[in-house]
Amino acid sequence: MKTVLSWLYQVYAWLFLIPFTLVWSFLCGWAAVLTAMLISPAFASTRVGGAWARVIGWLTPMLVSVEGAEHIDPRQAYVVVSNHASQYDILLVYGWLDLDLRWVMKQELRKLPGIGAACEKVGHIIVDRSDPEAARQTINDALERIGDGVGILFFPEGTRSLDGRLRPFKKGAFRIAEQQQLPILPLTLLGTRDIMPSRSLFITPGRAKIVVHPPIDPAGKDAMTLMRASRDAVASALPEGAA
Repeated sequence: MKTVLSWLYQVYAWLFLIPFTLVWSFLCGWAAVLTAMLISPAFASTRVGGAWARVIGWLTPMLVSVEGAEHIDPRQAYVVVSNHASQYDILLVYGWLDLDLRWVMKQELRKLPGIGAACEKVGHIIVDRSDPEAARQTINDALERIGDGVGILFFPEGTRSLDGRLRPFKKGAFRIAEQQQLPILPLTLLGTRDIMPSRSLFITPGRAKIVVHPPIDPAGKDAMTLMRASRDAVASALPEGAA
């Protein structure tokens, strides 16, 4: 019976969920472009982007819980760092984290129809990963234009984990936190890999969770210290053997 239900779900996913997601993403992308120009980038990010993520999550369905939301100060700008094991991480954070986020993303995403233009208009930070120094300068320039209550999101592993184990962190996010003296907000994302593993197009309904850890004050700490403290925080909520 379980096998039959699994295959029936895959029929649903391929005939409805995936096509709907493509069309919905295109429509929400251009809606974000318009609302960013006519209302504000913050509205486009939190309202349009949030609706985009939640609708896809609900149709999956993905049941979500958030632990530690009290650690977020809506008046504070953060460098947000998280583990990354699934495309659904983006939906989880965008739809269920109560924070206006700007994402640091590779420049190839700028070419995606609708989504690329939306990312640019909303204020997401598009960087050339082949030139780390130029990427850091792009991020620092963007920070000058971003006010309080905004998070800059990094996936410091650099790419999605294939096996769910936490990979080594890269230093970029922590150098930014050190230079700008911004607190780091570590997140642990759980359950998304079971819904959609890295490099897979097979989707399964499931439960996901965001664990928000206490912010890490950058005062008196160098980038390496911040990186180790952040990785320890993210790892602390992962299942045994995944850290």
